[in-house]
Amino acid sequence: MKKPQSKHRDIVPAVKPYEKPVIIKIESPLVAKAGMSYDHPQASVRSHIDGHAIQHLAKTYGSPLFVYSQATMIKQYQSAYDAIAKHYPHLIFGWSYKTNYLRAICQTFHQLGAYAEVVSDFEYQKARNLGIPGTEIIFNGPYKDSVALKQAMIDGAIINIDHFGEVDDLEAIAKSMDRVVAVGLRINCHTGLYPHWSRFGFNVENGQASHAIERITGSEHLKLVGIHTHLGTFVLDHQAYRKAAEKLMELVQDIELRTKMPIKYIDLGGGFPSLNRLRGVYQSPEIAIPSLEKYAQSLTGPLKPFLNRLNPPRLYLELGRHLIDEAGFLVTSVVADKMLPDGRRSYVLDAGVNLLYTATWYKFNIETDQPVTGLMEPAVLHGPLCMNIDTIEEYSMLPRLSRGQHLIISPVGAYNLTQSMQFIRYRPAVVMVLESGEVCVIKRQETLEDIEATECDLPLAQVKREQA
Repeated sequence: MKKPQSKHRDIVPAVKPYEKPVIIKIESPLVAKAGMSYDHPQASVRSHIDGHAIQHLAKTYGSPLFVYSQATMIKQYQSAYDAIAKHYPHLIFGWSYKTNYLRAICQTFHQLGAYAEVVSDFEYQKARNLGIPGTEIIFNGPYKDSVALKQAMIDGAIINIDHFGEVDDLEAIAKSMDRVVAVGLRINCHTGLYPHWSRFGFNVENGQASHAIERITGSEHLKLVGIHTHLGTFVLDHQAYRKAAEKLMELVQDIELRTKMPIKYIDLGGGFPSLNRLRGVYQSPEIAIPSLEKYAQSLTGPLKPFLNRLNPPRLYLELGRHLIDEAGFLVTSVVADKMLPDGRRSYVLDAGVNLLYTATWYKFNIETDQPVTGLMEPAVLHGPLCMNIDTIEEYSMLPRLSRGQHLIISPVGAYNLTQSMQFIRYRPAVVMVLESGEVCVIKRQETLEDIEATECDLPLAQVKREQA
């Protein structure tokens, strides 16, 4: 007897593409033999920034998107200032323009009382264009051309001399203007840090600094009123600041002995770290990075004798990374995924090293905008550039992500915008969540018109090719 045929075809379940199983060493000490569920570490999810949903921000302003928290900037500034000012109240912060010179970022710190610390005529012009008077601009850097120096002298800027050629330039300009110009001297010294930033300023140990003091104090047109040093970047040894301050104090004695006048300022630069994680440092930033109180005590300790003076010299600190890094986030989206030959999952994002230049040195926090269940697996985060070096993270434990999934990368507030490249892709929009809660576009996304605005066409005359 024939079996009756079904009126409906059998439904065949969809077969997932076969993926060859691989074995890869899990390097994270937090992963057990059975793996680790992603819905356990809740800190790996960031759905909002200052009350604004990541999904809404990306939908409104596009992806990728830089987002800055003004509330975090203000908090960082006030806590840093209070920590140091309680030890040495004659304190002025200089906002380091090279760290992030977007107008809204600079305006926020200037409104809090920061001077502008600049290292080029370009940055100097930005500060002046923002209405900052020359007397509130600290002009550093290894190259200041004569035009910029003259303008800075006219404006009464705080000029820290970097090399003997600059001494000659300033002296010649001051002589031509029949003026005596107040200047500062940048020095470098051994404090136990490696690498030693010996290329900036005059070295103490080999006698250059002493020779520079003699040269400047002997000039008829220059008056030495301050001394400056900048130890480096992301300085984890707070005691290095004490050693630097002690060496500056010895030079101050030499200067005051020669000039018979009290010094007007001590400038100990910047270099304070943020709560970012250097590659190769396996401790959490909260453990690896000393407290701000330790930095404050170290750098102000040797300066305490100044407090007995009627008019103590000002202490300048040129902070950048410490104030802005943790206020910056990059929202990016997964645009593709694939399995690499070594078994790692590769996710292609719409943001790469064109926007995250510092990915070479820092291991960022990688967060999703919503909980994603599933086991963690080794993954590589690649950018969208047609370049093999475009890798944000070589090894990250993530659950299986889908196309369109938003990731939040932080802290990225320091240096990434100023060092970003218009390479292959347009640079994205930047928004700031104001302290009031309002979202403000502080830099719109680039367009083709922006890129071509400085380009020129060929002359009208056409180049004729020879006919074959």
